[in-house]
Amino acid sequence: MECSEAEWQARLDLAACYRIFDLLGWSESVYNHISVKVPDEEGAFLINPYGLLYSEVTASNLVKIDIDGNIIGSSRYPVNKAGFTQHAYFHRHLHWANAICHVHTTASMAVCSLEEGLLPINFYACNFIGRLAYHDFEGVTVRPEEGARLLANLDDKNILMLRNHGPVVLAPTLPSMFVQMWALQRACEIQVATLSMGRPANFISDDVVAVHQRDLKEVRVPGTVPGATDFAAWVRRIDRIDRSWRD
Repeated sequence: MECSEAEWQARLDLAACYRIFDLLGWSESVYNHISVKVPDEEGAFLINPYGLLYSEVTASNLVKIDIDGNIIGSSRYPVNKAGFTQHAYFHRHLHWANAICHVHTTASMAVCSLEEGLLPINFYACNFIGRLAYHDFEGVTVRPEEGARLLANLDDKNILMLRNHGPVVLAPTLPSMFVQMWALQRACEIQVATLSMGRPANFISDDVVAVHQRDLKEVRVPGTVPGATDFAAWVRRIDRIDRSWRD
């Protein structure tokens, strides 16, 4: 297919991300989305073809759309415009939100369904305490008027826990979005496991949470941007399994 080098790289990165999500068990049949801005084309985005499994997504079959979900150019596949409503509102109003994912993983939906949400009871949860926003469930997210409430509830955060539904993770880059989703998923999995034991959980103090968040930057590989080494490692993993996502 004909496109700029910047768009093709974005396609490769996004196709890889879909395959990684699938490998990790984060896909939801043909539903949910990961979307990214096309880096050198204003108002253009890439998203999965509606009707394909995440394991079937490739760089070339990703669909390019505008902010309203209309297909730019041509595609043999449709787009779930209703599902893009939520992403579109964030992309339209948050210029730093270049990559967005929404998932329905069992663990993250379970935590979103708790009144207390994510609790400070494990290492990964400490990454997010005080840094998550919450939005009450209003039914399937297809009505544009809900967008204003989504944005208001997100406030100055970059992760919105849709109560009784699932998380939305927004970031300036795809690798940054991925690594935050990975850590959030681990936090939710461990919380579900901890609470299932029927014993009182050990809550981590606000002071320790603050120290943990202060020192998180020390975990990054020197000279790299957030999530870059993690994402590259998982790309190598999916390449060893199946390189068809590069088509």
